[in-house]
Amino acid sequence: MASTDTTDEVAKVAGKVTDRDTRPARTDDIAGLEAGLDALDAVQIRRTPVRQVLVQKVLPPLFAVALVLVVWQVLVELRVTDDYKLPPPSAVWDSVSEMWLQGTLLEVVWTSVSRGLLGFLLALAIGTPLGLLVARVKFVRAALGPILSGLQSLPSVAWVPPAVIWLGLNDSMMFTVILLGAVPSIANGLVSGVDQVPPLFLRAGRTLGAVGLKGTWHIVMPAALPGYLAGLKQGWAFSWRSLMAAEIIASSPELGLGLGQLLENGRNNFDMPGVFLAIILILIVGIAIDLLIFSPLERWVLRSRGLLVKN
Repeated sequence: MASTDTTDEVAKVAGKVTDRDTRPARTDDIAGLEAGLDALDAVQIRRTPVRQVLVQKVLPPLFAVALVLVVWQVLVELRVTDDYKLPPPSAVWDSVSEMWLQGTLLEVVWTSVSRGLLGFLLALAIGTPLGLLVARVKFVRAALGPILSGLQSLPSVAWVPPAVIWLGLNDSMMFTVILLGAVPSIANGLVSGVDQVPPLFLRAGRTLGAVGLKGTWHIVMPAALPGYLAGLKQGWAFSWRSLMAAEIIASSPELGLGLGQLLENGRNNFDMPGVFLAIILILIVGIAIDLLIFSPLERWVLRSRGLLVKN
């Protein structure tokens, strides 16, 4: 009995010593773990040097443009085709200068850009609730899902003749063609984003009381944002392409002179510098919208999810 009591006392003392010895170690481990988590959460914000910005973001596209111009000029010098089919870059520059001096260059660009942006905003207002409805209601998805997919694959130019017959040569016809081209892309993008939301998020939201419109606003839309943003980018591309098709086919003095009409006028007048100028302007507008609107939105989404380091 004495031996057993002694053994118990030794074990208790050893346990106390062990607890006393390991308590600081456990405290240090927890502190180290917290410090590591804080280090993961803390994102170092630093300003990117101007030289690095120039080298990584400015010089590559400038080099690509310069390379295209050089190849273009070389093809002209080699006379790979007739001059009226492939004008030199200087002839296109002369067309730019002429329109600038006449004061029509910015007017032509703004006519198309304003139509495209307004049509895209209308498509956004229609496509977003439609996409949520299709994504969240099974009967609506079964009824409208295949139709939206079919409309998205239908070339926008196919809508121009019936839109002209229905509405005439006016801005309403232009916006109708834009909507028919962009709404399916925006809706399908949102449906794809909602389908990728983890079910755990929805159950957690319901547990916290986020149901109905509140759950849609606070849970579904933020979680579906990457897919939704991809649908918006595709929707803008369809809007711009639809508008150009409508302007090329349905040209009228009442509609004003847009980039599509400028392209068609160049074809009718065998003015290849004017044709190349219209193509370049259409390309520049598309790139500018992506750089000024969609690229910042995409960076913000990635940064908010910890997928992009702030600079």
